[in-house]
Amino acid sequence: MSLYIIDDHPLVRQAIAMLLRRMRPASKVVELEKFSELQAAIIKNGEPELFVLDLLLPGVKGTSAVREVKTMYGDIPLVVISSMPAGEAEETCIEAGADLYLEKSTPAPEISSAIQGLFAAEGGDEETVVVGETKLSKRQKQLIVMLDRGLSNRDIAAELEISEHTVKVHLWRLFRRLDVKSRTQTLHFARQHGLL
Repeated sequence: MSLYIIDDHPLVRQAIAMLLRRMRPASKVVELEKFSELQAAIIKNGEPELFVLDLLLPGVKGTSAVREVKTMYGDIPLVVISSMPAGEAEETCIEAGADLYLEKSTPAPEISSAIQGLFAAEGGDEETVVVGETKLSKRQKQLIVMLDRGLSNRDIAAELEISEHTVKVHLWRLFRRLDVKSRTQTLHFARQHGLL
């Protein structure tokens, strides 16, 4: 399994690669400068386990790279690390399919913990709850109850002893699983399907 980093800035690319190597020593880290090199790299280096990409890549318009990767590898976690302030960019990337949006100014330990959280959220050995066509992990069911209690991301993070970034990751995955866009829609879905 390989971790793919696509960023046209060599220093940033190397720093992220170093973080990932420390985090997943058994995985191969593949650094790419251009998005157009990705397909050939995957053929050469094997199945992806994670994608980390810059939002502002040469020859790439807006979130088209995010959409393209998610169309081909929908189940593989994708992290956007960009110099653009979160705000609107974060929302646009998440809507395009990114699992996580981080600013390049985020401290390394926080980036590490957010990506670790993504891998933890990926773990498929969690017990699942089946709601019609939808399978939810125990953690996702727990999140719905916490949302119903009106807890903020910070409160959820404190209660579960995880980082706020990890909470965001879990929420995004939950939203995607339920095909909703907000906490309110999540609670509406939960009530309609007897989850609360």
